[in-house]
Amino acid sequence: MKVRVMAGALAALFFWAGGAAAQAVTDKPFEERWWPSKWGPDDSAGSSNHTRNPANVKRALSVVKQFKVVTLGRVYHREMPNFGVRSWNLTIPGTPTGGPFGKNGLVFHDEMVTSEIGQVGTQFDGPGHIGVRTSKGDFMYNGRAREEVYERGAGGRILGMGKNGVEHVAENGFVCRAVMLDAVAYRKSQGKLPASADKLPIPAKLNDIGVITGEDIKAMIKLQGVEDLQAGDCVFMHTGHGNGWANSVYGSLTAEQRAAVRDYVTKGEPGYALSACEYFGARDIALQGGDASSNEAQPFSEEDGYAVPCHTANQTRRGIWNIENLDLKPLADAKVYEFAFVWAPLRIVGGTGSPGNPIAIY
Repeated sequence: MKVRVMAGALAALFFWAGGAAAQAVTDKPFEERWWPSKWGPDDSAGSSNHTRNPANVKRALSVVKQFKVVTLGRVYHREMPNFGVRSWNLTIPGTPTGGPFGKNGLVFHDEMVTSEIGQVGTQFDGPGHIGVRTSKGDFMYNGRAREEVYERGAGGRILGMGKNGVEHVAENGFVCRAVMLDAVAYRKSQGKLPASADKLPIPAKLNDIGVITGEDIKAMIKLQGVEDLQAGDCVFMHTGHGNGWANSVYGSLTAEQRAAVRDYVTKGEPGYALSACEYFGARDIALQGGDASSNEAQPFSEEDGYAVPCHTANQTRRGIWNIENLDLKPLADAKVYEFAFVWAPLRIVGGTGSPGNPIAIY
């Protein structure tokens, strides 16, 4: 019996799953032996190491023609869409928090935030976020056993991800030539999407039009007239899935409208199929991303039985990281397909990921 896996016990990532399949193990890591990383057995930064190559930084800056800047991070707000039970809550303690002080009557405000830091809003997946379960235990980036990688405190309490903490990626950050793939425009060019549509549909069956394959990636690059992906490049895909809470519209939405957006975007999402991510891996890119919460097609993709396989194929296996929930609408509206991408995760010691507000310069 086939069991389609897309969430369930793995609710932090996936939209739905069969209970039995949620306990699946794989021993492919030992058959393929995908570690040590190309960056060395002690590496914790993965594909961000591309930023250390001056030629990559030079190529990134060479594509800047109009000297315009767009920030790609979404708003962080208590009513924004979050997967599962994730939440973001900000309060201002005290009115004001402190003061007045001095002859000048200084007062100040601070904020208190309670949230999953790495995995809400615009979010970066670091080395400690995704692993693979095998018959010999769970393994993370660079073949590190989950139980052995943790930083522990008194009583064995886990305090962070140790060698797989996001701070190691933050030491490099990302400065890269970036390509924005407009999947909405691509499907319209094929006659598979109405001219009035602003987003791809959530896939309702295998290989639906919301599923973007490796061949689709090649076709989009050709259609947009940009140079193919090179080692150290970053690639992002506009599916329109997050347009309902783009920064340009979010502030004008009522609470009821925000609830409707949350309901829609958490039912599933268009996005990359595994073959697309394998293509990225073959091109040795530095970072992949998009405008949805995982950037992978869900609940249907190319093949049954996989739980967001790009995450394990590129993050755990190759150290090619993923950034989610970008606001790509401004670039899509302006038909900007190539730009310099600049960003670094926060130095959260032991963190699984990081929020952020990346910059596109074109």
